[in-house]
Amino acid sequence: MHMVIYSLVEESTRDEALATGKTVFDQLVGASSHSTAVFDYYVTFDESGMSVAGKARWGDLPVAAPVDSDDGQELLERGWEATKSEFKRNLDRVRDAIEELSDEEIMRDKGLARHAFHQVGAYDGPTIFLYDEHGSGIRHRDHLDRILNESENLWIVPGDVHY
Repeated sequence: MHMVIYSLVEESTRDEALATGKTVFDQLVGASSHSTAVFDYYVTFDESGMSVAGKARWGDLPVAAPVDSDDGQELLERGWEATKSEFKRNLDRVRDAIEELSDEEIMRDKGLARHAFHQVGAYDGPTIFLYDEHGSGIRHRDHLDRILNESENLWIVPGDVHY
């Protein structure tokens, strides 16, 4: 499966933002020795010649955009709305499981209840669409607001990831 994730990075130029964004994505695919892969691979939107990823799959997204630009605001909104939507979807599955299933059925993972529990608590991976420049998933609005309010020259870098 493919999805677009976004890295929020503090840099001076688009090229620096892209380089830092790629460093974040490298961490998320386990390319560095001190990281664990949560995605299989990534493609950024500066890469051409791809037939199933990046621009070929999602169209022309900015390579990197200042968060305070129209493009940056649109990417940020996409990432945050996707995070909220996925969280709510999994939280609804958890609530349904608790109401409808016995403890034994939940233990056996009937209806993928335990998977939903795990996804609600996830810090990275397919349920998280925004990451800070350290590769930490942005899971709640306070974390996002802190980054937005404390950063100057904040850029957003999209990446197509496969999981």
